Amino acid sequence: MTLDLSRHPCFTPEARSRFARVHLPVAPDCNVQCNFCRRVYDCANESRPGVTTAVLSPQQALAYLHEARQFDPRITVVGIAGPGDPFATAERTIETLRLVRASDPHLLLCVASNGLNVAPYVEQLAEVQTSHVTLTVNAVDPVGGAQIYAWVRYDKRVYRGTAAAELLGQQQAEAIRRLHRVGIKVKINTILIPGINDRHVAEVAERTAELGASISNIVPLYPLAGTPFGSIPPPSHGMVEAARTEARQYLPTMSHCTRCRADAVGLLGEPIPARAELALLSAAAGSIASAEERPNIAAATAEGVLVNLHLGEASHLAIFARGPNGFIQVDTRSAPPPGGGRDRWLALADVLHDCRAVLAAGAGEAPRRVLAERGIELVLMEGLIEDGIDAVVRNVKLRSPLRTVHRCGSGSGCGGNGQGCN
Repeated sequence: MTLDLSRHPCFTPEARSRFARVHLPVAPDCNVQCNFCRRVYDCANESRPGVTTAVLSPQQALAYLHEARQFDPRITVVGIAGPGDPFATAERTIETLRLVRASDPHLLLCVASNGLNVAPYVEQLAEVQTSHVTLTVNAVDPVGGAQIYAWVRYDKRVYRGTAAAELLGQQQAEAIRRLHRVGIKVKINTILIPGINDRHVAEVAERTAELGASISNIVPLYPLAGTPFGSIPPPSHGMVEAARTEARQYLPTMSHCTRCRADAVGLLGEPIPARAELALLSAAAGSIASAEERPNIAAATAEGVLVNLHLGEASHLAIFARGPNGFIQVDTRSAPPPGGGRDRWLALADVLHDCRAVLAAGAGEAPRRVLAERGIELVLMEGLIEDGIDAVVRNVKLRSPLRTVHRCGSGSGCGGNGQGCN
């Protein structure tokens, strides 16, 4: 089947007033820290990349997409553009794309990334007929790139300075080559930063064109307070047009970019309708996996009978599965060690990959959010494990929520930040 690329409003100016797009915010984490970027969750008042009202799991995203297409039948494009980088949590991104493609063979699929971890997933992007990938390339010279990137995290190592910029450039180049090879169109976003890379734009366009990019998009800096580049004034209209003219020597340039949010929906430039925001929040609230998807239930327990451990202090979790006469313990799994912040809870979600709920005597907001994003319900309680399992199975609240134990000494102020309870 051949996809109709003329229905993409971002790549085809004539389509922007006829066809709509929806961005599915399923990528919470980032592997590159840019000096102009500040990612914000739960923000409805800013319209820029890195902002979203909620983060969805792949299953939630599919439910939200179905709802969005009901109230906006103009949607022809489904994109993933954050709020972090789609390939910092590549499995979530690929799973979402597969779900969307299975639901509709005619939708255009696109992804926006910094390019650091794209190359290993190009074949999978091609398998689901991804039509476009946008890579943000702000420099092709490591010395210039070192001014733009605070750090790069790759293969469990953190790089800084010219080493970070050189690594990122190498990975971006390989991603462009591979994407071009499989027939996926590549757009290059370049953030125009006065005094930093404004004399470097033509070189970026020339190099990426040689690698196989199809189009250039020069995006003026959006200064954000609290970032290293927050005090740099945005480029003038004349500077932007001059940069586009230089880039146009090597690549066609687009000029109708609206710097979309990670949860953008509708025609380019339109505000997000209230109905879409409600649908997004509703999808996020419906985060719990079904019994068919994940049949087991975990418990933070000291002896296998009572829920009596705070999630942060549990070194092991008991896993219960349905047996012939009710749920029985079938496994004991090690929990990730203290430390690591959000990464700790992401690792815990992986440990509980087949569980739809975890019972604990206490937990902070951070694990609740992360586990919910991964489709795992966090039930806070004390008492018999069988009572908690019964509540989950029957989808009812415990009759009277029991007090939360905080043996870490922080009481109700426990932040659940992954630093341990000791």
